[in-house]
Amino acid sequence: MSEKRFASQADLEEKKVTFERLSDNAWAYTAEGDPNTGVVIGDDAVMVIDAQATPVMARDVIRRIREVTDKPIKYVVMSHYHAVRVLGASAYGADHIIASQDSYDLIVERGEADMKSEIGRFPRLFRAVESIPGLTWPTLTFKGEMTLWLGKLEVKILQLGRGHTKGDTVVWLPQQKILFSGDLVEYDATPYTGDAYLTDWPQTLDNIAALKPEQLVPGRGAALKTPAQVQAGLAGTRDFVTSMFGAVKQGAQAGRDLRAVYKETYAALKPKFGHWVIFDHCLPFDVSRAYDEATHYPDPRIWTDQRDREMWEALEG
Repeated sequence: MSEKRFASQADLEEKKVTFERLSDNAWAYTAEGDPNTGVVIGDDAVMVIDAQATPVMARDVIRRIREVTDKPIKYVVMSHYHAVRVLGASAYGADHIIASQDSYDLIVERGEADMKSEIGRFPRLFRAVESIPGLTWPTLTFKGEMTLWLGKLEVKILQLGRGHTKGDTVVWLPQQKILFSGDLVEYDATPYTGDAYLTDWPQTLDNIAALKPEQLVPGRGAALKTPAQVQAGLAGTRDFVTSMFGAVKQGAQAGRDLRAVYKETYAALKPKFGHWVIFDHCLPFDVSRAYDEATHYPDPRIWTDQRDREMWEALEG
């Protein structure tokens, strides 16, 4: 029997990169729905938020940073632990790699499995995979909140609640009302919820909204450059998360099995969200986690490449 391939394995088209300035200090590296990177240029140093998937891919970020500043890249912040976000970190030669203690704990628990799983799922996002030296380990961790001063620029690194993972971290520039959200917020891109806390996620979005960001760089999708666009990004993410989890809970409570719930949820969500980037790729993982959370697993189970294949075959085969 031929193995059914992940939807992402057919996704080979290169994306156009945009590197745009949001303020004197903030830049967004976006790529048509591929994982974004944020850049903060302070008085004396540069911070990178989310490193890209491989050192070779990170070099494109560095090249663009060097077009606008020669200040040293001293900090890399991990918004969460996922391989596609962090395995390029070594390229920056940063003094410090910063993550929440929760993210550090997740790397200890499941970093190796996650690396193998993600590389197998989405080969295009790991260009020059052989350049990855191994897992990315934080050198600084925090709980709840930490503040860095890049000269006179205040940079707050915050955990505002669980959502995409339990370690989710945002970077907030309070003087400029600019937020880098990681995958807590997506824009015209399907949230991946395979490691999520779906019950908590809407409250975490409320906590982001309470900061009143005027600009926001989401995990995927275009930079949101007005308060109205920020609101749309938050609302769209919330709509997907609550619609998907609601449909799954309803099916699980009615006693239907995972495959049946997946088919129903897919049909319910496709008309509204089917045009979003990576919808077909994410939804089997999303529904699997939602079904777990709605039944017996308050915490996400570890994805391995074997579990990925078994799940995909069970739902899509």
